[in-house]
Amino acid sequence: MEHNTTFPIKINELDMLRDEATSYLKSIQWEQSQRAKNREGDTKDQSILLYLSRANNGGNVSITSVSKTILSLKKRLLPESVALPILLNQTLYAVQEGLVLGTWIKDSYYDASGLSSLSENKSALDRSGRREYESKMHTATAFMLFALSYKILHDLKPHTSDDLSVMKQKFAGIPEVSFLTPLKGISCQLFYYDKYLGHPEIINSDQDVLDFTVVYFEALIEEIQLRKSSLEYTETILDRTYKLEKSDFAISGWDNVFSGTAKSIEFNKIQFEQIVGNRDAKHFARRLTERMLSYDFEAKKNPFQELGGFMPVFMGYGIPGTGKSMLIAAIATRLKEHADHLDIPFLFHPMPDTLISTFQGGSAEKMVEWMKPMQDPTKLIFAPIDDAENNLQERTTQGVSAGVKEVIGVFLRYTEGAYAVNYGNSSIGLFTNLPEMLDKAVISRVQGRFKIDGARTKHDFVDQDYIWWKKLQDTMPDFVNMNDPEVYKYLSEQGLANSMGEILHALDVPSEARVHEAFDKAEQLHDKTDHMFYAALYKEIQKIFPFFSSRDVRNIQSAISLRLTDFDLEQDWFEHPEKYFKKNYNSKFQMLQELMKSNMKGLNFSDIRRQEVIRYLDNVATIADTDFKRQVASRVHQLEIETKARAEFKG
Repeated sequence: MEHNTTFPIKINELDMLRDEATSYLKSIQWEQSQRAKNREGDTKDQSILLYLSRANNGGNVSITSVSKTILSLKKRLLPESVALPILLNQTLYAVQEGLVLGTWIKDSYYDASGLSSLSENKSALDRSGRREYESKMHTATAFMLFALSYKILHDLKPHTSDDLSVMKQKFAGIPEVSFLTPLKGISCQLFYYDKYLGHPEIINSDQDVLDFTVVYFEALIEEIQLRKSSLEYTETILDRTYKLEKSDFAISGWDNVFSGTAKSIEFNKIQFEQIVGNRDAKHFARRLTERMLSYDFEAKKNPFQELGGFMPVFMGYGIPGTGKSMLIAAIATRLKEHADHLDIPFLFHPMPDTLISTFQGGSAEKMVEWMKPMQDPTKLIFAPIDDAENNLQERTTQGVSAGVKEVIGVFLRYTEGAYAVNYGNSSIGLFTNLPEMLDKAVISRVQGRFKIDGARTKHDFVDQDYIWWKKLQDTMPDFVNMNDPEVYKYLSEQGLANSMGEILHALDVPSEARVHEAFDKAEQLHDKTDHMFYAALYKEIQKIFPFFSSRDVRNIQSAISLRLTDFDLEQDWFEHPEKYFKKNYNSKFQMLQELMKSNMKGLNFSDIRRQEVIRYLDNVATIADTDFKRQVASRVHQLEIETKARAEFKG
């Protein structure tokens, strides 16, 4: 179901619930069920399960105090400390805030679902009313426990240890979860949470307290997810999002951002040779994969980043039908094959089509959820955005939705600025038929760009046909009764270029008239081999395109740096990974520096600079022109409608 409304969680309303939450931490009572008491530890440590089952010393009702347990932990772990140590304090506060939020969510569900009025008239309810009351009570309790766990994870997850596997090994599961009433739900969960904290083998440091809390409430969310299908009256949970004031915390149905990190999406396997034409795009894609594979998991950085040859954001653009989707699949295929061979974890993480949400704030949350995994340094991540103009459209265009603006805001924050973390293991690819419709700030984040122009030569077209009729020939050998080319060998031109120079060798003059004009003006003032030539050229370009800025100059510089690292990794390294891929960071960096030096011997800096400047400025002009022509066409169309309307009105 599409979420359609956002409700604010007001801080002043939460303040009123804090005393209730504190009272739960001070004291709750719980009577263990027989099943939990007799539970056999069939999978995990018997002693912990036995300890939990005997938690109330043989009596039926046990009174528990989480805050007392935390204080006794402080005495055991840090006897010298006067104040409550920071991690214990942080954990206790997060659990309290979780309880506050869960209580608020429960109250909200009571009102939205009609449970409040059922409670008030409880004594007068008939059988079906009674059943509805109980059923809604279960749902209210489950959603409250889900919300409180989710808030605790949101607050504590950033502070956990890097590796929680030891803690997860110690954890023997939650013996029981109660959905009977909200009070029973909270009492039951705090009871077992408290018992675990009191177990001497579980907690050995204050960090353990925080880590265990995350493991415990993650397990509670999993339990709820397993049982949520049996719950009824969930419409008022699924149709809305609750957003906490002055915070990025939001709860949207049963969605769980923390449920493991993103899983790789399935894709069709395609080799570069199956893509016709697109030499520039294929070359770029091949370089991208080699650079990503050079990432060092120990050092959490990529030697190509230091050499100036890595692109966290790139763009492929071209007219429809030229092979964008095939190219995305081919990049993913190549990365996956090499990653499998090198035993490296790989995540194919395309942007989902359903990102733009109709409710306020929803798109931003979904975008954050999509971008978060790209900060994970433990795997290689390729994150394509197909038809990027749909989600990253120019914000100033009339009729652009609030959702698109939210998505762009998050994209810009995560690609440059305080949130932008790039270890050199992830790359976002924008693929579009309409680059002129992309937001200018988004385009300015693009550090590498290439044309996806499909078949361009006679040989490209004959190869495109060959790929098609070859399938017919395989099934019916004599059916295709036509002659092959006399000289050309099929697909021989669809291989990969050795370098960008091979593709751009003819690129000496701009193809766009206005860029050509600016070149001529700059040439009248300075020689092409003078540094001042480019300063004068950029000034001329700025007169024509006022949005051209220092960031564009930086993008040109990074395109030139990319050319300096435009060399093949030795084939031998792929066959024997220990020679390069398995080496430590410094060794890889030195080997790449050697390759770069030997590659630069055949290059000419001023030629490369000229080619890349022309390539970039032609691109700027094409995008600006297309945008302008589209605006003119739209204005002309509007005027035609107005003229026609006036004529009909007079008539």
